[in-house]
Amino acid sequence: MTAIPPPARPSFAATFFSMGFRPFFFLGSLWAALAVPLWVASYVLGPADVPFDAGVAWHAHEMIFGYGVAIIAGFLMTAIPNWTRRAPIAGAMLAALTLIWIAGRIAMFVHVGPIWLTPIIDAAFLVCLAALIWREVIGGKNARNLKVAAVVTALAAANIAFHIAQKGQPIMPDMVLRIGMGVILALILLIGGRIIPNFTRNWLMQRGGAMPAPYARFDAVTLIWSSLAIAAWVIAPEHLGSAGAMLIAGLLNLVRLARWRFWATVSEPIVLILHIGYAWAAIAFLLLGLSGFDPAGFPRLAGIHALGTGTIGVMTLAVMTRATLGHSGRALKAGPGTVLIYVLVVSAALLRVATPFLAASIQPTLTIIAAIFWSLAFLSFATVYAPYLLRPRLAK
Repeated sequence: MTAIPPPARPSFAATFFSMGFRPFFFLGSLWAALAVPLWVASYVLGPADVPFDAGVAWHAHEMIFGYGVAIIAGFLMTAIPNWTRRAPIAGAMLAALTLIWIAGRIAMFVHVGPIWLTPIIDAAFLVCLAALIWREVIGGKNARNLKVAAVVTALAAANIAFHIAQKGQPIMPDMVLRIGMGVILALILLIGGRIIPNFTRNWLMQRGGAMPAPYARFDAVTLIWSSLAIAAWVIAPEHLGSAGAMLIAGLLNLVRLARWRFWATVSEPIVLILHIGYAWAAIAFLLLGLSGFDPAGFPRLAGIHALGTGTIGVMTLAVMTRATLGHSGRALKAGPGTVLIYVLVVSAALLRVATPFLAASIQPTLTIIAAIFWSLAFLSFATVYAPYLLRPRLAK
């Protein structure tokens, strides 16, 4: 009797480009780990003493429109097939999109070609991503997620506006960066409000006890008010009306978090970290609001980093670890390496937010330490999760 040969193992490329989370989580984490030390070198040594341009504008852009959008792309291209019941974007199309993102990072770092070429290369990624998401959501008749496609389109527009502002046109670059951060914050509130109570409920159902509150009118009011507060902050961050709106949004989101029973998840880090990431969003609202009333007592930079390092950094790693484990066929359990990732990124956020409140003489040192924690968190993700991202899904 002739033996049946085992099925052929898929090639590396077929595996790596089989789902969006694989290339974008892996490459995005490596870029997050590298980009921050490049900026710190420019910050500590001075732009004139480093052989590259990695100043504040580049740092802010790459955290929002480089790293941030890569993780958003990986998450959405993995989640949208579940929402639309359509085949995932994979293979050559996913590889092409990945290469466009890589080209943008190279162009932004070395400023290739004529003055107009770098903006076109960098802007192409979000334009292509938005077009693909619109196609999938409309093709899947998934009207509920048209707002997700609109959010990605807003990010693409904000990135284009950033480049226009950088070329000396009459657009305020600070406002453009606030738009980028605000759009990502709104997306975290929207998506977090879906996945955090659902994942918490799934975990608590195995143990009994009260469940998280279901989506209700309070959640809708919180999202609408938070969106309005973000818009006010983007337009007039120093206005007392904007500050008050941000404070109310922070309090509403703290109540929303409490409705999800975060304290019941303390024994499972992979669930708890989602609540911690959302808590950082509420803290960011509060700090940015307080800075509008008392900028000397509550430096605006603390609120900015509560949003960037805290909300975006912690929440993206929380989603990356969980999504990678689930979609690679592993148990949804935080091992020692995963817990280390969480400790490092939360420590980076705490240090970065605390630094503006402390003496100016020690701020550079603490900034360096926070950067080390940040980079170690993302290098740890790339190292611990490489076997899951680069190898085929485990057979059931």
